Amino acid sequence: MGTLILLTAEAAKEGGFGLNFNILETNIINLAIVIGVLVYFGRGVLGKTLSERQSQIEQAIQDAEGRVKEAAAALAKQQQSLAQAQTQAQQIKAKAEENAKAAADEILKQADEDVARMKSSAAQDLATQQDRVIAELRQRIAAMAMQQAEAHLKSQMNEDAQRHFIDRSIAMIGGRS
Repeated sequence: MGTLILLTAEAAKEGGFGLNFNILETNIINLAIVIGVLVYFGRGVLGKTLSERQSQIEQAIQDAEGRVKEAAAALAKQQQSLAQAQTQAQQIKAKAEENAKAAADEILKQADEDVARMKSSAAQDLATQQDRVIAELRQRIAAMAMQQAEAHLKSQMNEDAQRHFIDRSIAMIGGRS
C-alpha cells in the first residue's frame, strides 16, 4: 500500500493520476463518490430490501386481517351457541316449572284422595264401633230386663202361680212335640 501512495504521488508530480491529501477537498469528493456508488449499486439492494419489507408488512397485515375475520367468525359462532344455550335453558326451566306444577297437582290430588279415604275409613270404623256398642247395649238391656223380669216374677208369683205356670209351659211343650 505504501508503494501505491508513492506511485500516485510521482504520477501527480508529472501531471498524471494522484492522491489529494487535502482533507476538506477529499472528504467531499470521497463522500460524493461513496454516495454515488451506494445510490447506483444500493438502489437495487435497497429497493429489493424495501420491497421485501413492504411485502412482509403487507403479508403481516393480511394475516392480521385474516385472524380478525377468524376471531369475528368464532365470536359469532360462540354468540350463536350462547343464544342456543340460553334458549335451551329457558326451555328446560319452563319444562321444570311445568313438571313441578304437575307434580304439585298430583300430590294435591293424592292428598285429597287420602283424606277422602281416611274419612271413609273413619266413618266405617265409627259405624262398626257404633254397631258393636249398640249390640253390647242390647245384650246388657236384655240381660237387665231378664233380671228385672225374674225379680218381678219372683216377687209377684207365689207357689201356686209358679206351679200353674210350669204346668202350662210343660203342656205347651208337650203339645208341640
